[in-house]
Amino acid sequence: MEPDLFTAAAEERQEKDPAGSPLAVRMRPRTLDEVVGQQHLLKPGSPLRRLVGEGAKGPAGPSSVILWGPPGTGKTTLAYVVSKATNKRFVELSAITAGVKEVRAVIEGARRATGGYGKETVLFLDEIHRFSKAQQDSLLPAVENRWVTLIAATTENPYFSIISPLLSRSLLLTLEPLTDDDVRGLLKRALSDERGLKDAVGLPEDTEAHLLRIAGGDARRALTALEAAAGAALDQGESEISLQTLEQTVDRAAVKYDRDGDQHYDVASALIKSIRGSDVDAALHYLARMIEAGEDPRFIARRLMISASEDIGLADPNALPIAVAAAQAVAMIGFPEAALTLSHATIALALAPKSNSATTAIGAALDDVRKGLAGPVPPHLRDGHYKGAAKLGHAQGYVYPHDLAEGIAEQQYAPDAIKDREYYEPTRHGAEARFADAVEWTRKHLGRRRS
Repeated sequence: MEPDLFTAAAEERQEKDPAGSPLAVRMRPRTLDEVVGQQHLLKPGSPLRRLVGEGAKGPAGPSSVILWGPPGTGKTTLAYVVSKATNKRFVELSAITAGVKEVRAVIEGARRATGGYGKETVLFLDEIHRFSKAQQDSLLPAVENRWVTLIAATTENPYFSIISPLLSRSLLLTLEPLTDDDVRGLLKRALSDERGLKDAVGLPEDTEAHLLRIAGGDARRALTALEAAAGAALDQGESEISLQTLEQTVDRAAVKYDRDGDQHYDVASALIKSIRGSDVDAALHYLARMIEAGEDPRFIARRLMISASEDIGLADPNALPIAVAAAQAVAMIGFPEAALTLSHATIALALAPKSNSATTAIGAALDDVRKGLAGPVPPHLRDGHYKGAAKLGHAQGYVYPHDLAEGIAEQQYAPDAIKDREYYEPTRHGAEARFADAVEWTRKHLGRRRS
């Protein structure tokens, strides 16, 4: 709904006396040039710049956009900048409290504003994934006919949470998690800016590092923690925010962990070795240390995927799908919920039966190739689809396995140089026992009997 007289008065008081507002609100960018991060979305001619009137003239007007990204990456901030920078009518709704009635009222108001005095309307709809299909359907005519330009924000994967017709009528813009450098720049600005803390307190390097870990790429969380810690420091007459003050304020101990130093690799190594050793409790401990240190959840997920093949393999064929699913989920949801997914995968991998047969098999094969044990492909396996192949003897004598009752033909597949090599040596751990039986049977029927 559009602001009433009371809301307008409150906003006016906030602009005149911003000190009463939270630091995260006071430091909200006023122009696109002040926005931290998301530079891939802010290039000249981008949809967001067109929304604020930069190059939006002519028959090709700005498109409706859906902003998808983790919390604290700037979705609401970008909408706020549009509201301040554009000369369009700006209306904000939240899908948590609004319904079809409110949406229709905004659309009707937009049509009147356009027809009455040529004023275009930008509708910012926060948490759009909370709208039902019917509620999202109510937006379609307005978006399609450009009665409103929609800016919708969501933390959920829009391909699952937003109806296809609305997606097809909008541009999907993906916001990336803020980097430590992005958040660091924001903190420095908040410390010195007139709208912020006005150099009232300093931020030592160790405190800043812990604050960045706490933030985890969330600008709002970083500024909220900074404001609370700065208030505590000033109350105690301190000129700087000590690490102890920050810990007491946010009730979170600093993890002694440098993501760019040795501990980054030591803890990651300990996690994988604990999974390999089937110590689920130790694995969860190292996982927790990585999470608390602000590790990129995608890095952790990648290590788990490697572990699934390196240390478990076919002893539990479900291990790799679990790790891959965890990586996909982590990429979609981010922290803090990603911690649950990483825990799920870590426990499954730690308790799975172990086999490194896949690792040693490819290692042995690579070793032979690097030694030059390759040789030509046997003639009957070569491509026989082109003209003249038959004259060269290509594909001649090949036996099609599906033509045989047992589905396997006794013929040579490997080059002569390695025809007797056996790279895969399965264990009988877990589900790999059936692969051990299968490889014994197939080698026998291929005519590769052990001497």
